[in-house]
Order: sequence, then structure tokens, then C-alpha cells
Amino acid sequence: MADRPGRKPRKPHTAQVVRTERLTPHMQRVVLGGEALSAFSADTCTDHYVKLLFPPEGVTYPESFDMERIREEFPREQWPVTRTYTVRHWDAEHRELALDFVIHGDEGLAGPWAKRVRPGETVRFLGPGGAYAPDPTADWHLLAGDESALPAIARSLEALPDGARAFAFIEVDGEQEEQKIDSDVEVVWLHRGDRPVGQALVEAVRGLDFPEGRVHAFVHGEAACVKELRRFLRVEREIPREDLSISGYWRLGHNEDGWQASKPEWNARIEAEQEGTASAA
Repeated sequence: MADRPGRKPRKPHTAQVVRTERLTPHMQRVVLGGEALSAFSADTCTDHYVKLLFPPEGVTYPESFDMERIREEFPREQWPVTRTYTVRHWDAEHRELALDFVIHGDEGLAGPWAKRVRPGETVRFLGPGGAYAPDPTADWHLLAGDESALPAIARSLEALPDGARAFAFIEVDGEQEEQKIDSDVEVVWLHRGDRPVGQALVEAVRGLDFPEGRVHAFVHGEAACVKELRRFLRVEREIPREDLSISGYWRLGHNEDGWQASKPEWNARIEAEQEGTASAA
């Protein structure tokens, strides 16, 4: 989508790949750094994200990368393609930014890039965005998601104070996709196997014996799964909207461009349906 008239495009950050690491068979970490990140910060939210900028194949831009100039001089199909990734870790002292990528062979754009990228290569991105961090005044916390939400859930768990009560459910393909998280909260790893994406996650959250007190919940992942959990938490459990961070990070059958284009309408429709049900209950 083009920027609205009069809106100046945000200036991208420029970084270099410092190192890469294969965390699990389907998760690759890319660490970015460089002096230019002195103007970057990602310290306030545990779901901070950045939008990586990928030039279409065969397209090169003037050496002084300028989004406004690109949008003025290049046709729309030659603008950079964006892909959104959660900040897994930000080291302000060393100016290093860690991003984790789900790898599905040669499928997609960012995953294959993360698998083949080498130290020293230049990366440009926008951000950070983000809006969630665990509320320290909540009585307990619920965190649930699939691989796409794993970095944010892990960062959130690591940010919880010692002794905080939390329940964390993460759905992955199988045991080999589990990761070490530096938290005293016991993560329930749900192995998908041959089941549809999100089925195990919905069952686990529905099966939780909810404690007394105010919950602060973070639920993200595949859109259809999130839709079911939104209905359960908002309508059946009557959790106030302000105590929920809940949204579809992706949707089966859609790439990010298609999902991001349709996501506002999808969210508005689901919100209207479920808010109406909650009001009538």
C-alpha cells in the first residue's frame, strides 16, 4: 500500500549480519549489528518487531538508500518487499539485534534468505513496532502461540520477575523444535505432528484450569486458531479486551502481503462478531 499523501516514509535502519545460528531444524537465528544501530532501540516491549526490506530480484537501488526517492523514481512492483519479524533479543551495549526465522525449505522469501545469508551482508529494516509487555500488576499471565509467536513468548517469559505466575503454551512441529528459554516458568510444548495447525494450542488453552485473579494474556499465531481462542477468552472467559494482546501473525494459504492487506478487515469483522456475542451473553 502506498503511503498516504503528505506522509513521509520512515527512514530505514541499516545493519550488517554479524552471525547466524541454526537453533532447531526449522528455526534459524540471524544477528544484526553495526554502528548505524546506535539510533535503534527495542527495550520497551517484549513483542517488538521490525520490517525487513527485500529488493525484488534483479532490482538495485541508488547507493544512498532512500525510501522516498525509491517510491518516486521506481514503479510500485520494484519497491522493497517487507517481511515482519519479532525481536528475539536486543543487546543495547553491543548494538546487536537477534531475529529468529522459521525455515520451510526453499518456501517463502525471508526463510530462505536467513538460511543463506552470510556475515558482512547489509540489511535494511523499519521499526521497531510493538505494544505488549507483561503487566506486573496482573495476578497471572497466559502466553500461547505457535512458532511465529515463539520469539515474543520467550522474550516475555524472560522478562517476568522471579516468582511471577504464568502459563505458557507453544505449539511446534515436534520435540526437535523445542528451545531453551531462560525462565523459571515451565513451558508446555505442544507437538503438532499431523494435526492441523493450532488444534493442539486451542485444546491446551481450553483445558487450562484458570486461576483466580486478573490475567494478562498474550495469544498470537495462525489467524484461524487465534480467532477460536479470541472467542474463548473474550466471550466464554469474559476477559476484558484491555487485558488481551491477541492477533493473527499469519494465515494459512496467504503470504504476508496478502494477509497484511486483508488483516484489518478480518480483525474488524471478528471483533464485531465476538464483541456482539460478548455483549449479549
